[in-house]
Amino acid sequence: MELKIPDLCMVVLVGASGSGKSTFARKHFLPTQVLSSDYFRGLVSDDENDQSASAAAFDVLHYVAAKRLEAGKVTVVDATNVQAPDRAKLIEVAKKANVLPVAIVLDTPTDVCLKRNAQRPDRDFGAHVVKRHRAALRRSLKFLGKEGFRRVHVLRSESEVDSSVIVYERLLNDLRHETGPFDVIGDVHGCRAELEQLLVELGYEIQRDDEGRAVDALPPGNRKAVFVGDLVDRGPDTPGVLRLVMGMVAAGHALSVRGNHEEKLVRALRGHKVTVRHGLEKSLEQLAHETPEFRRAAEKFCDGLIAHYVLDGGNLVVAHAGLPERYHGRASAKVRSFALYGDTTGEVDEYGLPVRLPWANDYRGAAMVLYGHVLVPEAEWINNTMCLETGVVFGGKLTALRYPEKELVAVKAHQTWYENDRPFPAPVAERAPDVLSLTDVTGLRRIDTSVMGAVTIRAEQSASALEVMSRFAIDPHDLLYLPPTMAPCATSARDDVLEHPDEAFAEYRATGVAQVICEEKHMGSRAVLLVRKEGGAIYTRTGRAFFDGELGESLLSRVRAACSGLFDEFSTDWLLIDAELMPWNAKASGLIREQYAAVGAAAAGVLPVAVEVLETAAARGVDVSELLARTAQRASNAAAYRQAYERYCWPVEGLDGVRIAPFQLLAAEGQTFHDRSHLWHLETLGRLEGPLFQQTRHLVVDTADPAAGVRWWEELTEAGGEGMVVKPLANSAGRVQPGVKVRGREYLRIIYGPDYTSPENLERLRKRALGRKRGLALREYALGVEALERVARGEPLWRVHECVFGVLALESEPVDPRL
Repeated sequence: MELKIPDLCMVVLVGASGSGKSTFARKHFLPTQVLSSDYFRGLVSDDENDQSASAAAFDVLHYVAAKRLEAGKVTVVDATNVQAPDRAKLIEVAKKANVLPVAIVLDTPTDVCLKRNAQRPDRDFGAHVVKRHRAALRRSLKFLGKEGFRRVHVLRSESEVDSSVIVYERLLNDLRHETGPFDVIGDVHGCRAELEQLLVELGYEIQRDDEGRAVDALPPGNRKAVFVGDLVDRGPDTPGVLRLVMGMVAAGHALSVRGNHEEKLVRALRGHKVTVRHGLEKSLEQLAHETPEFRRAAEKFCDGLIAHYVLDGGNLVVAHAGLPERYHGRASAKVRSFALYGDTTGEVDEYGLPVRLPWANDYRGAAMVLYGHVLVPEAEWINNTMCLETGVVFGGKLTALRYPEKELVAVKAHQTWYENDRPFPAPVAERAPDVLSLTDVTGLRRIDTSVMGAVTIRAEQSASALEVMSRFAIDPHDLLYLPPTMAPCATSARDDVLEHPDEAFAEYRATGVAQVICEEKHMGSRAVLLVRKEGGAIYTRTGRAFFDGELGESLLSRVRAACSGLFDEFSTDWLLIDAELMPWNAKASGLIREQYAAVGAAAAGVLPVAVEVLETAAARGVDVSELLARTAQRASNAAAYRQAYERYCWPVEGLDGVRIAPFQLLAAEGQTFHDRSHLWHLETLGRLEGPLFQQTRHLVVDTADPAAGVRWWEELTEAGGEGMVVKPLANSAGRVQPGVKVRGREYLRIIYGPDYTSPENLERLRKRALGRKRGLALREYALGVEALERVARGEPLWRVHECVFGVLALESEPVDPRL
């Protein structure tokens, strides 16, 4: 016996004590799906049979049920539920979560219930309790549907209970398996000729019957049309539109959601009392000339339309009036009403039309939402939503969006077919592609990326980035990319070091990366080089210019001259390069002087003197051996600390002494290169010649046998090098860290302080938390790649800047800066 239930619902088990509800729940549902009233009584009172705790128990049960349903989880309530008021509370919980309530009734005979209870020592109440439950159940059975349960399954015998099987069904709005590509078409409103023209523009082939009427449209390839509703009313040929769309839907060439005009038309065709206006009179008049069979078919078709669809794995939602994320894939009267009519204030304007709330302004969902209903002069993106109702019936356009290409296709109205009750919206001045707006980057935002889906930027992160961007950053036209942060490798368990290559190689080996490239880590300042044939910029990882005035122009001119061959090779007028600019003091002299040199100078002035004093005391026989040893070690550490930072500084006069180590070619005109191996990048940029450029030494390592990589790191760091960066050789990282840094023991003195190598300090530092830093690195990398791809596609500057700004915003995340 199949018991069909929606794959998202609340299941309410109904039955007398001893009817087998708990056994049924254990058999058919996961333990986490089942909320038992007995369990919650025990939770609040330590006694599952304490009936005086029932009120508190159900309070908690209802709360947990609401949270599960809110999270989209099937929830099963295991309680007697034989009283209507108890069921009403559960139905209300389901309604608030916009899911369907389902009742499964175990109508087990009284004698069976009594026999089962007699075998349980915790069920010592009398037979009268079971009989009372059974009587209440019998009175309730015929009313369960009217109470609000969308499905009611009644099991009347032990054999039916034993043979039952739960079968999950998709909700009617769940078409996630339909992946497109789609052509989503705005409100047609009876404009059949314009619809045919648009379909032809989209590549469809109109099919006609013997009378020459359009009855289907064959799509190009495997595309499918999706109509946002309001096929009917106002226009000159509602029957023609219905005939064509009905044929396309029947043939599997189209989908359509229900609009408010279809809703009203169905009621009118069924003889219900409706106010005949807003173009309904046109549809009724035109349909009156059709055959009764066609009118019945049209009524059945319109009545069968669903309020919204979730498509393409949840990435696309189509609803007539739009839909907030909390309603996607849900089923309730509230969801249906929003999908048909949108969000309104309950008031009307001077034209007698509803005052609607701009729900799309607050939308931050991951799914693209395409809709109609609200008349707009031009279709435009608002927070990953687009309204396609461009008023063809009022003399505007009929608009479609190709998905996933995001390409708009529109045809002009052949004439004004219907005078709008409200004046047609004035066209919005087209936004120039290089114009930025504060609303592009403020508030809570979700930025879709090809690497890891949606990346969320919180409002407070945006505010922090706005301060830096508006005060210090270069011209946004040149700020096409910001490099991501990089996480260190996992903390080493070795006694003498905090970071070691073994952990980096093991990490990549565990994630299936067979080969990595180890690149020498330069101790300088991260630099992004936008090199144009005319103009350009060299800027830091926070978007600030490296050098101002003539010095900056001179440096850019030298880089431009070296890139002439690459301009020709990639047929481009510009190149974007990721690099390291050295020496460290070329940009960070103030930081070195105030933070590092001050510490080194103080230690050098104090600790050697302290050692001398202690040695003198020891010579006089004073026992200061422990203090002397500790102070001598600190003096040695301080000397090593000074050597560590001095190693990365050298004299610079103008540009004399400046070095650039380029390691990744990020983009060129119409091209990105993040799919090329790191070896390709290093070899390509290795062709940049001249004293300005320094090559990045590197080594390809097999993660199954990384001994050579470990030796190379040891040689680098023993010779005073900072360390190395380990990256997947193939470059395309996906959800794997795009690179991890493995820093040397002596270099880390600069980061953690002169005495970090003492055993007690190393032990403390081994507890450093890397999770947040690693998550940040992945998200910033995804935003960086997305920015580059948008640049290559020629998208508007604000779309690129959204990603660049996002990287800077994430940098305000409270993460240990020493990582």
